[in-house]
Amino acid sequence: MVTRTSLGEFEKLVMLAVLHLGPEAYGATIIRELEGRTGRGSSSGAVYVALRRLQKKGLVSSHVGDPNPTRGGRPKRYYTVEREGMACLRQAREDWSAMVRGLEHTLEQTP
Repeated sequence: MVTRTSLGEFEKLVMLAVLHLGPEAYGATIIRELEGRTGRGSSSGAVYVALRRLQKKGLVSSHVGDPNPTRGGRPKRYYTVEREGMACLRQAREDWSAMVRGLEHTLEQTP
């Protein structure tokens, strides 16, 4: 039996933002990407907590970049979705598609 990693909606959105950003995925850009694509505000605290959870699960990794003089010498931490994270996102997409299949007309109706 295959063990499935449980992901919340926000964790999935954070991983998708990291994928969209590629090598430019660090805290501030992830927050902007989430807000730009979903229209929902996200606190930096919520994003960093989600990133830590995702790292603990082995779905996302990070590395520290070079120090930046415009940031007072502080480096940025960049994030990458790992292979298992990609597998979790693919499974979430398949699960969503399976549940939506046959409901397209219902979901398009105005209540």
